Amino acid sequence: MSLARDVLEKAAAAQMMITAAESCTGGMVMAALTDIPGSSSVVERGFVTYSNAAKTEMLGVKPATLAAHGAVSEEVAAEMARGALAASQAQLAVSITGIAGPGGSEHKPEGRVCFGVARSETVQTKTVEFGARGRDNVRVAARDHALRLLRDEL
Repeated sequence: MSLARDVLEKAAAAQMMITAAESCTGGMVMAALTDIPGSSSVVERGFVTYSNAAKTEMLGVKPATLAAHGAVSEEVAAEMARGALAASQAQLAVSITGIAGPGGSEHKPEGRVCFGVARSETVQTKTVEFGARGRDNVRVAARDHALRLLRDEL
């Protein structure tokens, strides 16, 4: 059974709708879910917020949070997840913001991805260092990690 199918089945059993706020994955989480027939019963909507302006305008991420912590931070991931819930009819949200590469810096290396999971008032965040394994591999790893976070939360 695929990871995405498992998420859909668990969400359907819990009668929960899902949303995602994605930056570095550019919609890959929603694509994985909506590739499966019947996904419309639990996939509510998705947000691709690649720019800081999109994060602010679509999800309500505070400019002060972006200025203080940068887009690739658990603080921004938390606000993205909360904002996705607030801007949708979903009960569960996942957010992803990271540096897929190439590039990065000493303080924020390539392969660093921050995740948020929001359900009601609860938001959990996590940072994963996937390493400089190449843009495509980091994005796939981030997508799969986000799907696992959703599955585990369900």
